[in-house]
Amino acid sequence: MAGTKTVRVYLGTRKGIYALESDKARKKWKVRGPYQPGGDTFHVAPDPRAPGHVYAGVNNAYWGPMMFRSKNHGRTWTEIAPPLMSLQNSRKPTMGEGAVPAPIQAIWHIEPGPASEPKTLFVGVDPYSLYRSDDSGASWQPVPGLNDHPTKAEWNPGNGGPCLHTILLDPTRPSRMYVGISAAGTFRSDNGGESWRPTNKGVLVDFLPNKEPVVGQCVHKVVLDPANPDTAYRQDHNGIHVSHDGMESWKRVGKVLKSDFGFVVAAAPTRPGSAYFVPLQGESRTTWGGGLEVYRWDEKPHKFTPLIRGRAARGDFGTHREGIAADALDPPGIYVGTTTGQLVASPDEGRSWIELPYHFPAIHSVSVDSGDFVR
Repeated sequence: MAGTKTVRVYLGTRKGIYALESDKARKKWKVRGPYQPGGDTFHVAPDPRAPGHVYAGVNNAYWGPMMFRSKNHGRTWTEIAPPLMSLQNSRKPTMGEGAVPAPIQAIWHIEPGPASEPKTLFVGVDPYSLYRSDDSGASWQPVPGLNDHPTKAEWNPGNGGPCLHTILLDPTRPSRMYVGISAAGTFRSDNGGESWRPTNKGVLVDFLPNKEPVVGQCVHKVVLDPANPDTAYRQDHNGIHVSHDGMESWKRVGKVLKSDFGFVVAAAPTRPGSAYFVPLQGESRTTWGGGLEVYRWDEKPHKFTPLIRGRAARGDFGTHREGIAADALDPPGIYVGTTTGQLVASPDEGRSWIELPYHFPAIHSVSVDSGDFVR
């Protein structure tokens, strides 16, 4: 589709990478893939600094964690170096020893660096670690200010393992960044990753004896507001929260819903002050009411609006934490991938929905590149 304006959606699935393409109407889609077939792909990340460049973290049962890059919108892929070891305190060191190197179990999240650093990449991994590359993935360095954090003895693995699954860069403050770790919570750095502090005030933890710990929150996903990065939207094991002060404090806003447990949250560049959530039942990790549900949170009315209540897809659906995305068009498109392989999409922010007539492997990750329209 060279020479045309194209919306591209990338899926990371249980059995490889898929690339989908459509025009501005976003009603008919061309599906390509799978690429790296059989590879458990937790995240696919388009690089907004380099049109056509896409990164993927593929966790292979035989070869271990692997990373790939495409320079042509996902048509062909080249393997690049992954981080190799995590400095995890997996056992108490004896005198004279430091942190014990532990093999990386999985690549969870890939985040391209700021526009001013075109070769910088960040990667979050299992176990509980952040890595940085300044040469487009040719080599990696651990971020010791976080990886060796003094609270690390209090971190615990969630059901998905000890994973660093969210990396957020503040577009207005080059030195500020955030991470989300399960189950430790959110952390903020104001000096480019040299030092970090927990930012979980206001998020309760009902499964710990201390309900208000400094760390230990099982955060599932976090996004920044597109227009005001001091505002963040957070989906936790213990509910939906909003922060208006750079994650210094959080307020739970999801109690009005039948359930505010879930894994996903997304925000659209053309809808500042809003975020999209998919509530799930806490025990089964599936949607309520026999169908897919999507809600929009709006800051100004300070309320949730149902965008879909089982109309587009009937059944019991789960989502993984990277399983929702919104594009940059107006109205924004919303894309929800399920653990049973459905991709449900709205081209008009929830007024209408389609289920793509293609059954994918279990979808871990949904990401969008609509840069052809917004550059």
